[in-house]
Amino acid sequence: MGVVEAYRLRLRRKYRLLRAFRKRRELTARADRTPRIGRQEVLLFSTVRNERIRLPYFLRYYREMGVDHFLMVDNGSDDGSADYLAQQDDVSLWTTGASYKAAGFGIDWMNWLLRRHAHGHWALTVDVDEFLVFPFCDARPLKALCEWLEASSLRSFGAMLLDMYPKGPVSAQPYREGQDPFEVAEWFDSGNYVISKNPLFRNLWIQGGPRARTFFADKPHLAPALNKIPLVKWKRSYAYASSTHMLLPRGLNLVYDQSGGEITSGCLLHAKFLHTLGEKAAEEMRRGEHYAGGREYRAYRDGEDADLWCRWSEKYINWRQLEILGLMSKGNWA
Repeated sequence: MGVVEAYRLRLRRKYRLLRAFRKRRELTARADRTPRIGRQEVLLFSTVRNERIRLPYFLRYYREMGVDHFLMVDNGSDDGSADYLAQQDDVSLWTTGASYKAAGFGIDWMNWLLRRHAHGHWALTVDVDEFLVFPFCDARPLKALCEWLEASSLRSFGAMLLDMYPKGPVSAQPYREGQDPFEVAEWFDSGNYVISKNPLFRNLWIQGGPRARTFFADKPHLAPALNKIPLVKWKRSYAYASSTHMLLPRGLNLVYDQSGGEITSGCLLHAKFLHTLGEKAAEEMRRGEHYAGGREYRAYRDGEDADLWCRWSEKYINWRQLEILGLMSKGNWA
């Protein structure tokens, strides 16, 4: 890396941290239980808006996985999400009515809370429709993964976002509160992915899957990115630069083996395609708070009755299936 590039990246990191510092004023503590956080606890960070129906299963899933404390930002919900979260003993909650878009699509708020509370902790940053699957997750807790990563001198863990969907029109598959969403959205694309690499940040860029072939078939280069780095042993000097797609310093983005070998990785099962999608898309189109003027949600609104299932769809079984398909890897973790 040249001197100019190194300077640009340092400036970019300082800029992200400065934005986070300024945006902290937009957050109001509703239930601050952070003094209870122990030194070795695994933390989860997330921003929500009107996700009350999803929250019970989301919290249960990650509690069972081994998350010790949840640090959540509620961005103006009017469906009871904030009240529900405030009642949970292992949740610290901040609220804000400020612009999601002006906060870097929420990442400024996350960067501030990570800087303030996650230093020295393994921190998992996910949306409430993202469910981490990692090697041996059916038998080992999240802390076991964190301990292995640390023993291997790895500071971050990559995961591919795997869009899950039902068979038949999305709107025709009812989801009830507290239900495992993958009882409804059981299917995924086993292939159809394109991978490139960002030469500056060194992160992988993955596109494809059902969203690319259904909603962005005529412009696949505009399809959403599927590469994520959700789990990081955090330091105050770190910052997410673009959602959880890439980090600074850029060495944190090296969650793949440049020599062509395998490195431990996971998947984030993405439960976006439930019957609530049409209503959510219409709301986000009205708000205009999402990336590229809500282009992605416009596509969802226009295609809410689409059937994403195709003859090449694969029914989800477990993490071992995903490894066989090459979507994740246990690397040399035995």
